[in-house]
Amino acid sequence: MSDRNPFHQLFLARMRDFYRQPEVIFWVFGFPILLAVGLGIAFREKAPDEIAVGIVRGAGDEQTLAAFDAKDGFKVKLIDAADSENELRLGKVAIVVVPSAEPTLQFDPTRPESVLARARVDAALQRAAGRVDPLSLREDLVTKPGARYIDFLIPGLLGMNIMSGGLWGIGFVIVEMRSRKLLKRLIATPMKKSHFMAAAIAARMVLVIGEVTLLLFFGWLVFDLVIQGSWAFVMALAFLGAFTFAGIGLLVASRARKIETVSGLMNLVMMPMFVTSGVFFSSERFPDVVQPLIQALPLTALNDALRAVILEGADVTSQLPRIAIIGAWGLVTFVLALRFFRWN
Repeated sequence: MSDRNPFHQLFLARMRDFYRQPEVIFWVFGFPILLAVGLGIAFREKAPDEIAVGIVRGAGDEQTLAAFDAKDGFKVKLIDAADSENELRLGKVAIVVVPSAEPTLQFDPTRPESVLARARVDAALQRAAGRVDPLSLREDLVTKPGARYIDFLIPGLLGMNIMSGGLWGIGFVIVEMRSRKLLKRLIATPMKKSHFMAAAIAARMVLVIGEVTLLLFFGWLVFDLVIQGSWAFVMALAFLGAFTFAGIGLLVASRARKIETVSGLMNLVMMPMFVTSGVFFSSERFPDVVQPLIQALPLTALNDALRAVILEGADVTSQLPRIAIIGAWGLVTFVLALRFFRWN
């Protein structure tokens, strides 16, 4: 009986179609791994960067130069006054010191490295002038797994891949089938729109198992990523996210007839979430006035929930608001897609 079931046959067709396209396998499984490797290397644990300081040539430049020790992380060079603006503007130095009885510090307050350089340069000049620190501080450097950029990054890559797979893996394929008149042929078959959509979503959710397992295993193997929470909860969040973004993909593709149209629509949907939903940096960096909108996005809720479980060991109860946001997006978009979907 199951062999004649429309959902079953459509599901098998989607899975066969996926495995017959090696390039799709690369984008689903290979690309997130390469991205994790590249960013993991770029932001690996390493000594702090040297602070590039430019000292303007003139009276007192040698005395000012002596205030900075390379062992303290300074890389100092003498520059002409005419070149100081360009050196600073082009990022060749983080700060410029103009020697005098009261030295002038030139820096860009919008650049974090310049603000840090200002504090370090001020301290070095003050000590060279005879200041004695009244309090001695001890340092306890924390570089354990869970506190690194790669630990923050991998859950974000997982959420990004789930979103991209849901939209491109479903929306793009459906429009391609529509443009080739393949969907029109399905009208004559004994199936409903709900069978077609449910099969597409189910096939997408099966692939999520491999995506989650591979990326998290790679993070553990290469970067010592520690999963603090429940693997089952991580997988459940991934399934919920796959359902939601598959629903969004179905809705985006419900009426589009050209590949160019659906590509533009999917980029319109994805780009705001790529930027604001905390894939590569925290969504809290954006102003408070837009935070309600950002927190209501499905990718923000998914990324934050994945990070809470993976990095903090959060339980289901603590993530219920985020689960509700993800689920609501999935349910609403699937219902709307079912309502607006057209075969041709």
